[in-house]
Amino acid sequence: MSQTPPRLTLTGISKRYPSVVANDGVSLSVAPGEIHAILGENGAGKSTLMKIIYGAVKADAGEIRWNGQPVTIANPAQARKLGIGMVFQHFSLFETLTVVENIALALDAPFDPAALALRVREVSERYGLPLDPHRLVHSLSVGERQRVEIVRCLLQDPKLLILDEPTSVLTPQAVQKLFDTLRRLASEGVSIVYISHKLHEIQTLCDSATILRGGKVTGEAIPRDETPASLARMMIGRELPVCEAPPYSGPSRPVLEIRQLSQRSDDPFGTSLTDVSLTVNAGEIVGIAGISGNGQAELLAALSGEAPSGKTTVWLDGEAIGHLHPGRRRARGLAFVPEERLGRGAVPSQSLAHNALLTGHRHGGMRRFGLVSYARARQFAQDCIARFDVRCGGPLAAARSLSGGNLQKFIVGREIMLSPKAMIVAQPTWGVDVGAAAFLRQTLLDLSRSGVAILVISEELEELFEISDRIAVLAQGRLSAAVPKAEADAESVGLQMAGLFNAEASHASA
Repeated sequence: MSQTPPRLTLTGISKRYPSVVANDGVSLSVAPGEIHAILGENGAGKSTLMKIIYGAVKADAGEIRWNGQPVTIANPAQARKLGIGMVFQHFSLFETLTVVENIALALDAPFDPAALALRVREVSERYGLPLDPHRLVHSLSVGERQRVEIVRCLLQDPKLLILDEPTSVLTPQAVQKLFDTLRRLASEGVSIVYISHKLHEIQTLCDSATILRGGKVTGEAIPRDETPASLARMMIGRELPVCEAPPYSGPSRPVLEIRQLSQRSDDPFGTSLTDVSLTVNAGEIVGIAGISGNGQAELLAALSGEAPSGKTTVWLDGEAIGHLHPGRRRARGLAFVPEERLGRGAVPSQSLAHNALLTGHRHGGMRRFGLVSYARARQFAQDCIARFDVRCGGPLAAARSLSGGNLQKFIVGREIMLSPKAMIVAQPTWGVDVGAAAFLRQTLLDLSRSGVAILVISEELEELFEISDRIAVLAQGRLSAAVPKAEADAESVGLQMAGLFNAEASHASA
C-alpha cells in the first residue's frame, strides 16, 4: 500500500540578497491535514520562505514538491491554481467596497455577482466565519475584516493555507473561533502553515514546528511536548529573560491626567472619543487594551499634541497641556513612541544620528545657538545603541537597514534618554520577536520604577498583563475604568474589547 506523499516538501531552499542570506538550505515538509508552525526571530527568514512558497519571490536554489511532484511556482496566480492560499498580517482590503466586491478582486475567473455573494455567505457560515457579503468593509471590525481575507482564500478551495500573525488584532474570544475554524479545515485535509510570535498559541494549535534562525533550520519540535520557554530557547539560542516588576518605592503622585476628553475624529472611517478620563501616576504602567480602530489613533493624537484637544483635557505634572503642540509638550517632559516605526518614529532613509535629532535636539548639546552639532547627535545615537543593545552598523546606519526589533529598541531608547516625566508608548512590541520583546518590556518596567509615568496602548493582551500595574479597555471611543492587574483576567478584558462594558465609571479610572 503506497504512502500518501507530503502536501508540500521544500528541499535545500536558498535565497540570497546583496547584504543578507535570507534562506540557507531550508528543508521541511507539511502533510495533508497538518497544522505546521514556522518559528523564528525577526530576520530569521520566515517571510522570505513564505513568499517563495506563494510565488511572490523566486528561490536561488532548491526544490519545491507539491503532492510529491516537483513544481516551479512563478507567481501567486500559479500558487493559487495549485491550491495555495495566503492570509497576510496586514489586510489588503478597499474600505469603500463591499465584502463581495473585495473578494471578487482576487478571483482569476469570471463570476456572477449574485452567485458569488450567495457563495460567500454559505462558505463563511459553514466555517463559523459569518459575513454579510453586502456590507461595506469600513463598517467591519478588525476581526470581521480578517474573516474576509480568510473566506477569500477558502473560496478558492485551498489545499494549503498560509497564515502570517493572524491573531495580532483579535480578542481572546475571536482567537478561539479562528482556532476552531483552522482545526475544522485541517480535519478536512487542508494543510496549514502558521506563523506567530505567540508561543502559547503555537502550543495550543499546531501539530509540529520548524524553527529558523539566521535563515537556517535549527530544529524541529512537537509544540504540545514543549513549553513556551523551551520553544523560545530554540528560537533565540539562549534562555528567555523573565520580566521583573518590583514594587515602586517612591512617592506616588498624578503625572499624566486625561480629563473628560471628547473629540471628533477627522477620519471619516475613524472613531470619535467620548468622555475619556484616566490618571497615570509616577512609578506605574497603565495599559490600554483594545482592538485596532476603536479610538486608539485618535487618543494618541490628542495625547501627543498632533490633534490638540482643548487646554484642560490633558495635564502633565499639574500643568494643563491639552492646547500645546507636540514640541512644547515634549519640552515639558512628555515622551512619545508612535505605533508606526518607519515613517513616524523614524525617517527610513536617514541615519540613526539624524533620527536622534527628531525628538532629542533640545538635549545633550545637540543644538546650540540655533545650530546643530552633528558630532553630539552621533554621540547620542552611539550611546543609545550601546545602552539598549541595538544591533546595527553604527550611528550612521540608515533606519531602514535595521530589523523591526532593533529599530524599536533605538526609538524607545532615544525617548528614555530624554529623561521624560511621562511616556506614551503605542504597540511597543508589534511584530517584534520574543527576545527583543522581552528586552523592551523590561526596559519599560525599569523606567517606570524610576518614577516615570508610562501609558502603554497595545493589542497584545499577554503583554499588558505582563507589564501593567492597571489595565483599562478602549472600545468604540469609550474608556473603561482602569483596574489593578490582579483584578482583571483575559476573558473579562476580551469581552470589554468587544464593547461589552459600562463606561459610566470612566471618570473613576484614576
